[in-house]
This record gives sequence, C-alpha cells and structure tokens, in this order.
Amino acid sequence: MQPAIHIKKTIDFNKGFRSLLEVMKLVAVSQYHILEKKLKHFEKLEDLMPEFFQSIDLNKIDHPFIHPGSRPMGVLAVTSDAGLLGGINMQVVSKAVELVNENKGRLIVVGDRGNIYAATMGMPCISFPGVQDDRRLAQAYEMRDFLIQKILSGEIGALKVVYPRAISFVVHRVDVANILPFAKARKDAAPDVPPEPVYVEKDLILESTPKDVVEYLVYLILGQRLYEIFGMSRLCEQAARFTHLEESCQKIQEMNQKLYLQYFRRRHEIIDANMRELFSARSLYAK
Repeated sequence: MQPAIHIKKTIDFNKGFRSLLEVMKLVAVSQYHILEKKLKHFEKLEDLMPEFFQSIDLNKIDHPFIHPGSRPMGVLAVTSDAGLLGGINMQVVSKAVELVNENKGRLIVVGDRGNIYAATMGMPCISFPGVQDDRRLAQAYEMRDFLIQKILSGEIGALKVVYPRAISFVVHRVDVANILPFAKARKDAAPDVPPEPVYVEKDLILESTPKDVVEYLVYLILGQRLYEIFGMSRLCEQAARFTHLEESCQKIQEMNQKLYLQYFRRRHEIIDANMRELFSARSLYAK
C-alpha cells in the first residue's frame, strides 16, 4: 500500500495538471472563435453554378471533370499535425482507407499524423504537410493544382475529400465531400446526393468552348472548396481538442476523488495505529 505522503503528492500533482488543462481549454475556445470569424463560405458562387450548368448540355462534353470513366478514385484525407484531438485523425484516415478499398482508389493524405496512421494500416499514400492558418489559401491552391494535374493525366478520376467538421463547439464528425465528377458534386456534406443538373436549352454566346468553360469553372470552384474544407478541419481541430481536454479533466477529477478516499483511509489507519500504540504504552507504564 502506498504511503499517505505519496498519495498526497499525487493528488497535488493532479490538481496542478488539471489547472493546466483548464488553461488549454480556454485557449482552444479562444482559437475556435477566432477561426470561426475568419472562415469564409462562397455560397453565392455555389448557388450560381447549378444555374449555369443547366444552360449547357454536359452529356456532350467529354471531360474527366464531368465523366471520369473507369479511372481510379482519388480520396483526400485531411488530418491535423496537432495532438490532444481524441482520435479524430484516426477516424478520418479509417474512413478514407475504407473508401479506397471499396473503390480501388488512391489515397492522398494531408498531415503527418494521418500519414503515420495510413502507414500503420499498410495503405500507401501521397502525403502533404498539415494545414497551417497563415498558409491555408496557398496550401489549398497547391493541392488543387496537384489534383487537377492527376485528373487530367488520367491517374485518378472521381474525387472525394474526407475531413473533420465541427457542427458546433461540442459536436463534431467526419464528413465525406463528393467533389468530382462535378455534375454530381454536393454543395455541402449532406448525406444525400442531389441529382445531376437538368439541361435547359438557352441562347448563350460563349467566347470559349463549353469544355474550356467547364474546366476553368471547376478549377476555380475546386480551389475555393478545398480552402473551405481546410478551414473547417482547422475549426474542428479546436473543438475536438476542447472535448478531449474536458474528458481528461473529468477523468483526473474522478481519479482524485478515489485518491482522496485512499488518502483519508490511510490517514485513519495511521491515526488508529498511533492511538493503539499510545494506549498500549500507557497501559504498560501504569502496570
């Protein structure tokens, strides 16, 4: 049995460690609200695109952005390089690996921790550095250029992005965004996929061919969509960290409650032993 002094030191250490976690929770809350204010959504652009694509017949356009054919699916997993996230990175990689196995696709991972998890699962992947707030836009455009090059070269066809998303500060989940083929792309990560746009013949004057117009618009939309997804993953990182820290604080509190019981029990045992020894000594002295 541990001495009472050791139990008391453990209790004091846990109290100090819990205070540190409380400070880290406040930092996570602050970072979450800062990132939430900086997060931009390009809803107007997404609302206009379906209307435009209804004015041209996509079935007549032979382009990998519209018709990927039998090319392998590309699955992009967005993970974080930070710790204390409660296993959210593992959930993202597990979902991405599941999609790769189901569709015989190819895995692309953002984040060193995601790369490590993919390696432990025996899944080869192409890795990129984790998302950084000051380089988020540049990283989104770099990823867009890389993906477009892979699609146009025929190495991948359809494209899905697996990423963590914060529904609220305390609720987060792993979402899958269907990016390409564009005609089936979702505006958000809702579970149901809307039908392809219905072609409505209109009189349009196009300076470029419909194929070039589609390629340029998808080029723009893909960059903005990746920028949003990178931002939402960073936002979810702070929410997941807060949740994990809150759970850790509760576990420390429960641990300390048990230690307090052990400490007082040990103290009472020592007091009882001292009283018995004192009583025995006085009895011997009286005799």
